[in-house]
Amino acid sequence: MARPKNQGARRDALIDAAGRAIADRGMAGLRIKDIAAEAGVSAGSVLYYYPELDDLVLAVHQDAVERYLTQRQAKAEDPGGGPAARLRAALASGLPEGPGDPVHRLLFELHGLADRSAGHAALMGSLFAREVALYATLLEVGAVAGVFTLATPVADAARNLVALEDGYGLHIVARNPVVDRVTALGLLTAHARAVTGCAEL
Repeated sequence: MARPKNQGARRDALIDAAGRAIADRGMAGLRIKDIAAEAGVSAGSVLYYYPELDDLVLAVHQDAVERYLTQRQAKAEDPGGGPAARLRAALASGLPEGPGDPVHRLLFELHGLADRSAGHAALMGSLFAREVALYATLLEVGAVAGVFTLATPVADAARNLVALEDGYGLHIVARNPVVDRVTALGLLTAHARAVTGCAEL
């Protein structure tokens, strides 16, 4: 049998479809046929490229992490903005748009696998470390420019910002009625203002 052409594109399409299925339905009870239906292909086609569902889910997690980080980096690196504007953009990019935000729903679902899978744990840890590095860079640049006067070490401030946005993000996705995006962003920004001493935030 001839090998199908464009295998990379087909794998990418299956990763996208699996990501949508996980974001919509969650990991519990996820089946190959759910992914096949989302992709508009047969279950056999999914199994041809990913004989093991776990391998496909890990590929989805890796893809989701890279896409999310790329988007955050782009928003925080607007060359027209100063340190305060870039930090504001980073803060806004780390929170779900609402309970149905597909990117955050997907990441939270996949992070839930970290306690049972070294691969998923590594991806979750990598995402946290790289988000911390993003904030650390923004804080350091602002401090060097004299815009920020940091109240805590850069590493501590960066880790706390990521942890806060993760915590608020989980409540937003979980539909906590007292934590919507506007409220969470206001609280997160207030914390950043206190940490940086920057009234422009």
